[in-house]
Amino acid sequence: DSVCFPSSLQVFPSQDPLDRADFNAVEYINALFPTEQSLANIDEVVNKIRLKIRRLDDNIRTVVRGQTNVGQDGRQALEEAQKAIQQLFGKIKDIKDKAEKSEQMVKEITRDIKQLDHAKRHLTTSITTLNHLHMLAGGVDSLEAMTRRRQYGEVANLLQGVVNVLEHFNKYMGIPQIRQLSERVKAAQNELGQQILADFEEAFPSQGTKRTGGPSNVLRDACLVANVLDPRIKQEIIKKFIKQHLSEYLVLFQENQDVAWLDKIDRRYAWIKRQLVDYEEKYGRMFPPEWCMTERIAVEFCHVTRAELSKIMRTRAKEIEVKLLLFAIQRTTNFEGLLAKRFSGCTLADGTVKKPEVPPPSTNPFLEDETGAETDEIVIEKSDTDKPKKPKVPDNPFHGIVSKCFEPHLYVYIESQDKNLGELIDRFVADFKAQGPPKPNVDEGGAVLPSCADLFVYYKKCMVQCSQLSTGEPMIALTTIFQKYLREYAWKILSGNLPKTTSSSGGLTITSLLKEKEGSEVAKFTLEELCLICSILSTAEYCLATTQQLEEKLKEKVDASLMERINLTGEMDTFSIVISNSIQLLVQDLDAACDPALTAMSKMQWQNVEHVGDQSPYVTSVILHIKQNVPIIRDNLASTRKYFTQFCIKFANSFIPKFINHLFKCKPISMVGAEQLLLDTHSLKMVLLDLPSIGSQVVRKAPASYTKIVVKGMTRAEMILKVVMAPHEPPVVFVDNYIKLLADCSTDTFQKILDMKGLKRSEQSSMLDLFRLRLPAPPPGGDSTGSLSLSAPTPEQESSRIRKLEKLIKKRL
Repeated sequence: DSVCFPSSLQVFPSQDPLDRADFNAVEYINALFPTEQSLANIDEVVNKIRLKIRRLDDNIRTVVRGQTNVGQDGRQALEEAQKAIQQLFGKIKDIKDKAEKSEQMVKEITRDIKQLDHAKRHLTTSITTLNHLHMLAGGVDSLEAMTRRRQYGEVANLLQGVVNVLEHFNKYMGIPQIRQLSERVKAAQNELGQQILADFEEAFPSQGTKRTGGPSNVLRDACLVANVLDPRIKQEIIKKFIKQHLSEYLVLFQENQDVAWLDKIDRRYAWIKRQLVDYEEKYGRMFPPEWCMTERIAVEFCHVTRAELSKIMRTRAKEIEVKLLLFAIQRTTNFEGLLAKRFSGCTLADGTVKKPEVPPPSTNPFLEDETGAETDEIVIEKSDTDKPKKPKVPDNPFHGIVSKCFEPHLYVYIESQDKNLGELIDRFVADFKAQGPPKPNVDEGGAVLPSCADLFVYYKKCMVQCSQLSTGEPMIALTTIFQKYLREYAWKILSGNLPKTTSSSGGLTITSLLKEKEGSEVAKFTLEELCLICSILSTAEYCLATTQQLEEKLKEKVDASLMERINLTGEMDTFSIVISNSIQLLVQDLDAACDPALTAMSKMQWQNVEHVGDQSPYVTSVILHIKQNVPIIRDNLASTRKYFTQFCIKFANSFIPKFINHLFKCKPISMVGAEQLLLDTHSLKMVLLDLPSIGSQVVRKAPASYTKIVVKGMTRAEMILKVVMAPHEPPVVFVDNYIKLLADCSTDTFQKILDMKGLKRSEQSSMLDLFRLRLPAPPPGGDSTGSLSLSAPTPEQESSRIRKLEKLIKKRL
């Protein structure tokens, strides 16, 4: 590769033109003599240049002479460097040799010290081992002698020491004498174990019900020895003592005894309480505290009782009644709670009773402290539902140790709750029929039906009761019962009591047409019926929210493996349907009340209107109905504001398209008539915008979603009238103005506009042809017949069919 060297200008920077690589002699001379007058100084310039040349020659000469001695000086410097390196290597070698000699001397000095250290360590180990051996030999002899004399107090301390010393000789078991001592220790332990078991058998014989023996210091010391022996000895002592202690219980509460049945279950727990007190007085000091004998006796009693109760309940299953079962379960759970207060549960075998897992924090607003509540007295106050509480962690390790035996028979309880809930629903229906609908109460808003709170209070009571009995399959069965009666409540109490209406939503019926012809108004809901609908709506909303919380609560109570089987979504959907039907009834009632006014509007002779006055009578009628209904509905839905908003939105979506359809029926219309209609439309628009707060002392801003619907729909009505008011000559301007104002590409709508203007069929035909030509091109993939108007084509088509039906009926009448 080529190497780039710096240029002379980079090494010696210079501003002299003579040093430049692109030097030009002509330019340089022209720079020295720019004019003819400057040639007078030519001799001076020549002398300066010659002086400069001489200086450059001197510098070159000096540099050349200086380079003649550079090679000789370099060789001399290299030789001196080589000599210095050789001297350095020599010194390093001398230092290394001296270091090796020093290391050898240190090794020779420390060799004797290491030997002395090893000798000291071995001697110390030998002395310690000999001492241990002496202690072991003496300890074994003493152990054998004390065992024969039953000196268990001394044996307990000595045996532990001998066992500890023997551990030091594990690596010396190959020596015959050590192995012999180890075998003697094992033999002494076996002899002690058999001897202690025999002593306990003698003191507490397993045959017979009377205890011939009693506590003694010998047995107390024997228990201390058993702690050091094989754990099986300790377990055998505990097993035999507890078995002997509970032998009387098995005799007294045999299956054929009267006291063995559930109605006398208290006697079982009273018996064990007396036995535990008796044990504490007589044998409390005999067994070491760490054995927890009192707790072991209680736990074994629980296992025996659970087995005995399971057996007798299987035999006499037909005799189990709900009250008897709940009585037995309550007494049993109370006893388990007493055990939890008295004992720690440290003796429970793994897998016998599992401690419940800590449930995750819940945001359920209906949580309350239920651990101390009695199963037969559980009251939920409404104020408690507003205070979320974290669930208490169950800390009873004895929970279910006896009461688990009742779980296979909980179907009796479930069937009883099914029957009770059925009777409760029937009572709700009868009470509603007897008391009638709730009285109007516009001051406090729509009242929730009292039966709703009663139902969920009973649900809560059942859920708490069942969770205390079992958190397994019975909870799933109870959930199924809950679902059944939630649906029944929704249909029988709520939907079944909604007022019936004869008018259909979205059009006129034969009945309404007949009443129209007679000049009477369509039947409306009374004040009591409106309040009833609002009350049912509020109750359904309360049931919906409470059912969701009930589902969360059930999932907290049930085992984690069964949580997925609890799903109340179907019941929540049922209450949502009730809410939707209630809102639809309210909308339908107000909508039907406005129908006669809209019909009157369409029957007016708008071509004969001579001047524009105040709002027309039909507008006053519509406003009157709105002012009559809406404040009642708003006040009764004060607690469920979002559903009142839904009512307003649904009414606007129903009334505005109907108003526009009736607007199309106003034909022909004169210019003055169109102006009057435009004034009426604006009045209705203002009333609809103020609909959510109409008649209220507190003026609230209407929701943006509602305002958008009203503005959009009523603006379309205003645009229709403005198109009608516009002159139809020239036709091109009229068609373009229609497309611009309405943005509606439907020929049906344009045809209706022409009918409102009262144009002849021939004029309409040419207008329609021009309209089709002036239509903008449809977007790619779009429907060329689609409409950009606010009202969908389906309601207009439906209105057209209704109009034809109305004409047909009136013609026949």
